[in-house]
Amino acid sequence: MDWSELLNAEIETTYGVTEKLFDLVDDDDLDWKPGTGSNWMTMGQLLNHIGEACGMAFRGFVTGDWGLPEGQDLADLSPEEMLPPADAMPTIGSVREAREKLGADKQLALAMLAKTTAEGLDKMAAAPWDPTERSLGHRLLQMVDHLKHHKAQLFYYLKLQGMPVNTAHLWGM
Repeated sequence: MDWSELLNAEIETTYGVTEKLFDLVDDDDLDWKPGTGSNWMTMGQLLNHIGEACGMAFRGFVTGDWGLPEGQDLADLSPEEMLPPADAMPTIGSVREAREKLGADKQLALAMLAKTTAEGLDKMAAAPWDPTERSLGHRLLQMVDHLKHHKAQLFYYLKLQGMPVNTAHLWGM
């Protein structure tokens, strides 16, 4: 299997499972967050973040456009701007809006993947947050993994709310 086939399969599976988990969230729960610990996103913040967890980074790696305002460079961002605390993260207004954002992010990831070639996916790339050189294919797979980690976070948020989820929900079975 080549990078493109692997990434397409991972995108389809991960977004599909994530969409099913979104179906279990109610608009009334968007302000919910775990009651203990600190620096937790609310459910709405988590859904918003999931909706931009993969495709936007694909665009950054493939085109160099990281979605910053004109004239701003990633190197100019402070650590807090690069990775803000949970209470500074934006939220989403509804589950419907979150689903639309997730769908757009998936389409962006697929469109950016379609712009690549087998040779391009083998070229080395650094990330703004990690100067280690890895193949572009590896970097894009890391972004799908980023989405997977937050999908799992959503799964545990649902468990903590008492929703009847189990391992099958996490893996889309």
